[in-house]
Amino acid sequence: MQPMSSGIRWWFESMDRARRTRGAVMERMGYGPVETPYETVMTAPGLRLRRYSANPGSGKAAFIVPAPIKRHYIWDLDPECSVVLRLLDEGFQVWLVEWTEPGEEDTHFGLEHYALRALDQCMDAIRTEGGPAKLILLSHSLGGVFATIYAALRPERVSGLVQVESPLHFARGSGSFGPLVAFGPQPEKVTRLFGRIPGSVLNLASMVASPSTFGSERIADMFASMGSTRHMRSHLLVERWTLDEAPMAPALFEEVVDRLYLRDAFMRGELDIAGQRIGPQNIVSPLLAIYDPRSTIIPPSSIIAFHDAAASPVKRLIAYQGDTGVALAHVGALVGSSAHAEIWPEVLAWTDGIARDWH
Repeated sequence: MQPMSSGIRWWFESMDRARRTRGAVMERMGYGPVETPYETVMTAPGLRLRRYSANPGSGKAAFIVPAPIKRHYIWDLDPECSVVLRLLDEGFQVWLVEWTEPGEEDTHFGLEHYALRALDQCMDAIRTEGGPAKLILLSHSLGGVFATIYAALRPERVSGLVQVESPLHFARGSGSFGPLVAFGPQPEKVTRLFGRIPGSVLNLASMVASPSTFGSERIADMFASMGSTRHMRSHLLVERWTLDEAPMAPALFEEVVDRLYLRDAFMRGELDIAGQRIGPQNIVSPLLAIYDPRSTIIPPSSIIAFHDAAASPVKRLIAYQGDTGVALAHVGALVGSSAHAEIWPEVLAWTDGIARDWH
């Protein structure tokens, strides 16, 4: 590696360390996650599998697939805004895949690893632990891409699929990131420079793509939250979470940019995973998608077009209208107070019906 390349990599990795230090300070101030007790039931390269409650005898089971870039605990941020806790309260058995940092030896981890091999490992472990052969998958953002690919490849293991702000139609539907991907450096040049892509690189790319979403809107939310102790606490919890980026495996970065964003291969029915070509026509499990009509980073078209094209006989779309106290709108559907008052009761009623009818 050339000295300048080494210097750039060192700079961004230093930024990652500085952000984690700031996060640790916020945690000491009382703004760290307050997570539900869990047990780690399986560890493999790049992941740990959590079980939150066995709920023995329950036929309802949920498997949460977070995005790999930020930490998993956005699903379980605080008892006031925990999807995990809501599922447990509804009598679900709950598992979650916690993506861990890819090591230097894991640079080859791409879509096939994250969306098939790793999830197969988790599903096998869940079965070994006494879980059912079919589960409802709940997912967010890039985690929703993984879960949807898995549902296309392993329909016999998926009783239902919930996608929260998960972009699946790219190219014309790629939103704020489209121009950055189309006119930015080729993904191979980025991975040659960095190896594992530091979280701060992804954070900077997000800011460049949509300064309002990742900048001014967060400041506006802070001011709007000042009149409510609950909203301000929620805002600061999310701000602390945003400091917890994880590096991205170079193979995954290259494939997401090339095969998804640039070629829109999944939407076109041309995504090849483990020798199988898949698209929305391969989604046959009951499907529920949550989208934000105002979003520019995950525009409605990137969700609704795939949803409409999916072959599932049972489909539902839910629009999330936003919240105060979420800091970053992209995670509002997971942590917002109105989301938990209005959206999640609908989602849980839907999943409860699916668990009864399709188990």
